[in-house]
Amino acid sequence: MGGVVILGSAITAYFVAKLINEESPSPSALLVIFMMLGLGAVGFIDDFLKVRNQRSLGLGGWAKIIGQGAVAITFAVLALQFPDAEGLTPASTHISLFRDLPIDLFFWGSTIGMILFVGWIFLLVASSSNGVNIADGLDGLATGAAVLAIGAYVVIGFWQFNQSCRTAVENISACYEVRDPLDLAVISAAIVGACLGFLWWNTSPAQLIMGDTGSQALGGALAALAILSRTELLLILIGGIFVIVTASVVLQRGYFKFTKWRTGVGKRIFRMSPLHHHFELKGWAEITIVVRFWIISALCVAAGVGLFYFEWIYGL
Repeated sequence: MGGVVILGSAITAYFVAKLINEESPSPSALLVIFMMLGLGAVGFIDDFLKVRNQRSLGLGGWAKIIGQGAVAITFAVLALQFPDAEGLTPASTHISLFRDLPIDLFFWGSTIGMILFVGWIFLLVASSSNGVNIADGLDGLATGAAVLAIGAYVVIGFWQFNQSCRTAVENISACYEVRDPLDLAVISAAIVGACLGFLWWNTSPAQLIMGDTGSQALGGALAALAILSRTELLLILIGGIFVIVTASVVLQRGYFKFTKWRTGVGKRIFRMSPLHHHFELKGWAEITIVVRFWIISALCVAAGVGLFYFEWIYGL
């Protein structure tokens, strides 16, 4: 039920903020909410099946991928709609780093381009949502790391708003073409606030856990924020801790299968994967692992936001 609490709190906070300021919700923020609700629903089904069947397995791997794919495809199509007065849509057909790169997925035409675009969005969504899900193995670990990573988009969104090509007064050549950057900062702040409230009850020993409902939703929010803020590749660094724990699983399974094929006996790199369980088996206290992983996450986020600012000053 923790995931339901996070979703309900974040969405309520956003709409209350809009109501207080007498503003209409922006398409970009609504797309982030759609992504969270869509992937949260996939995670909820997974959690529900686990509880109902009284076992640790919920949705099968392919069923989960199909659910994620359905949400990602719908998001991709909607994100290229809703142009503003200047024709700027929430998402861009370009691959981005700190802003759009010269790589346009629609270069080969609209049909092939749309297939490539949908595939790219699905890759980002599946990687991010599963990354957060894999990191959700110790009390507070995924929540604290999500606070740091999504918090980065509060800074990025506010900075892009101040340096928008419509309002920039300095370094105009490095201005940002992003639809609704300030509202992306607002929805990011609402999610961070919800996660902080949840973390109060999720620290060890946890009294409330987010389950797949929360981890899938938070991973989806990260992917949506990266796509809509035009910082897709930068997410690799901002979400660095999720990349690390996911890579540990890939390496473990890949090495085990390779050595079993070569020698007939599978070998392991880590005592257990994901990586945080490796340190558990080495005798580290749970709180020690969590705090140290938070520190690594904070360093990754600081590096990502620092490079984002460095690019604005000097260009890369």
